[in-house]
Amino acid sequence: MALKGRDLIGIAETGSGKTLAYLLPAIVHVNAQPILAPGDGPIVLVLAPTRELAVQIQQETTKFGASSKIKSTCIYGGVPKGPQVRDLQKGVEIIIATPGRLIDMMESHHTNLRRVTYLVLDEADRMLDMGFEPQIKKIVSQIRPDRQTLYWSATWPKEVELLARTFLFDPYKVIIGSEELKANHAICQHVEILSESQKYNKLVNLLEDIMDGSRILIFMDTKKGCDQITRQLRMDGWPALSIHGDKSQAERDWVLSEFKSGKSPIMTATDVAARGLDVKDVKYVINYDFPGSLEDYVHRIGRTGRAGATGTAYSFFTAANARFAKDLISILVEAGQKVSPELANMGRGAPPPSLGHRDRYRGHGGGRSW
Repeated sequence: MALKGRDLIGIAETGSGKTLAYLLPAIVHVNAQPILAPGDGPIVLVLAPTRELAVQIQQETTKFGASSKIKSTCIYGGVPKGPQVRDLQKGVEIIIATPGRLIDMMESHHTNLRRVTYLVLDEADRMLDMGFEPQIKKIVSQIRPDRQTLYWSATWPKEVELLARTFLFDPYKVIIGSEELKANHAICQHVEILSESQKYNKLVNLLEDIMDGSRILIFMDTKKGCDQITRQLRMDGWPALSIHGDKSQAERDWVLSEFKSGKSPIMTATDVAARGLDVKDVKYVINYDFPGSLEDYVHRIGRTGRAGATGTAYSFFTAANARFAKDLISILVEAGQKVSPELANMGRGAPPPSLGHRDRYRGHGGGRSW
């Protein structure tokens, strides 16, 4: 469908190979255009929500674009502009970018989007939410209206549909699977009901059970929580590193490469690592803090069970998360997973067993002095 030149909304589960579904047609598209003249901007623009994902997409572009001599570059914040500016000045057919730095480059006239005829929004629902929407509008306003626009994600909440259609013309909408939010069936999902103060001990017990040298990814809500738990784990002898938005790009790159190589098999992260990242052999995902939406839940656990592999997800679920119980149960049932009686009770609106009133509303750290 992408090869036909029509606009497209493509929804398929995590780890199913969406990147190539837009890159291969992008390469065919570039090959069909007149070659770049000096001063020309790119022909293909791919927008992604995080730097790590943008870099990963560019690695694929390099691999598959090499035989056509296609030049690409990755434009993202948190690193010096010099090398990116030099790439743009030499001319590239494909740009993979995070929105902020791209706008920066356009405003300082290092590139222009006059030749863009193939526009991709990867993790499109995230790109169209509150955080990125104004930036996307600004970028799209600089691109010719006869472009081809393609959206890709594993999740597609109804709220983004209307906004999405403002940038599309008569699109195909393809859903591999169902319209309902659902998790990849190759992932075994466990939900542990506990109180905030029980989380850390539960985590350590879990790590003792599952730690066999394979990669374990632990998600937290906050950067501070990420740092606290990582510090505590290291003090207790666990080889953990963390990645989140306040760390420098150099450190984020280093942590990710240590994790990918298996030198440091435990990585704690905020949602900056929840989407798109593809690390071979992540065997376990642990939601230390339950995410703020079920879309995020599906993306987080989707870091495991990729490209035909299987994986396991453990989620810590407290009374403060009770509002998600009902929808979480539907996701578990749809994927053929067991639903514990405690979770089923919460889904029916029953108060959770034996959680003290104080515990229920307490934030991170649950009474431990760190």
